[in-house]
Amino acid sequence: MYNSVAPLRVDFKTVSRMSAPSLKDAFGREISYLRLSVTDRCDLRCAYCMAEDMKFLPKRDVLSLEELEFLAAAFIDRGVKKIRLTGGEPLVRRDIMSLINRLGARFEANELEELTITTNATQLERFAGDLFAAGVRRVNVSLDTLDDENFFRLTRRRQLGAVIRGIDAAQRAGLKVKINTVALKDTNQSEIPAMIEWAHGRDMTLTLIEVMPLGEIEQDRFDQYLPLSAVSDDLKSRWTLEPLEMKTGGPARYWRIIETGGVLGMITPLTNNFCAGCNRVRVTCTGEIYMCLGHGDKLDLRAALRGPNPTQTLNELLDVAMRRKPERHEFEISKPGAEPAVARHMSVTGG
Repeated sequence: MYNSVAPLRVDFKTVSRMSAPSLKDAFGREISYLRLSVTDRCDLRCAYCMAEDMKFLPKRDVLSLEELEFLAAAFIDRGVKKIRLTGGEPLVRRDIMSLINRLGARFEANELEELTITTNATQLERFAGDLFAAGVRRVNVSLDTLDDENFFRLTRRRQLGAVIRGIDAAQRAGLKVKINTVALKDTNQSEIPAMIEWAHGRDMTLTLIEVMPLGEIEQDRFDQYLPLSAVSDDLKSRWTLEPLEMKTGGPARYWRIIETGGVLGMITPLTNNFCAGCNRVRVTCTGEIYMCLGHGDKLDLRAALRGPNPTQTLNELLDVAMRRKPERHEFEISKPGAEPAVARHMSVTGG
């Protein structure tokens, strides 16, 4: 775990802000959503996300909490209205609530429309009340199975009980919980209907996600890949799915299941490209901005943060990022043994 504040080269409290136009890419898409990773570390080792012997970043390479706050403020000044804090697992970052409280003040001041967190929920029992008090109203919980042994096989940790307790605590605190489930062939495929019923029985939306070809892992992505078109066909044979116009700022499409009364989302980067409506960029915990999850192109914002004129340099780099944001990703899982679309792991980029 990291200390709360690493040595800084700039006193951000004395740095003046400057007005700049909202962020718009070369295809006319308004960028209003930032996914900001606060750490690459995680207390689970999900098999589709990272290697079991994952090598994490040295502390000096990771942005301090003060740098992360300054970076978030720069995006807010350029029109970003929604910020999702990600990891790794964001709640393992030491003193993370100090950053969340400061960003929550932006929410209270109506400078942000939403501040959310993606979490594996292992630490959520401890933090749920504080998150709600800080202005967080919704959390996305990554959960791929409700079976203890399957959870251990997938995450390499025996933490399912902590996850369920975290979800319980979040709902008691008033947080709206959305479950994100990666659909994995021959792993959790048979559990998907039961997970949907469980989530809907607790008034939680569940969103299914196709596995993405990011980073080298022990297993072949082809063996994991379960097209959501096949899952959808199975679900439609069981239930009545009514399409919804619901939007949450991300790429999911939503349906209401009449029989359960709940909402089902699907994120389909491989079977149904959703790039035309992309409104987001991702920034890693080291300050690298990725304009697209499915491309390797990036810009170094950390150098700007630690340079002599961070505000001006950051704005110049964000303008460059908008010009370089591609029209679409190039994800594909079409044959066994294929190289990943990009070499970095999802835990490095942020969820």
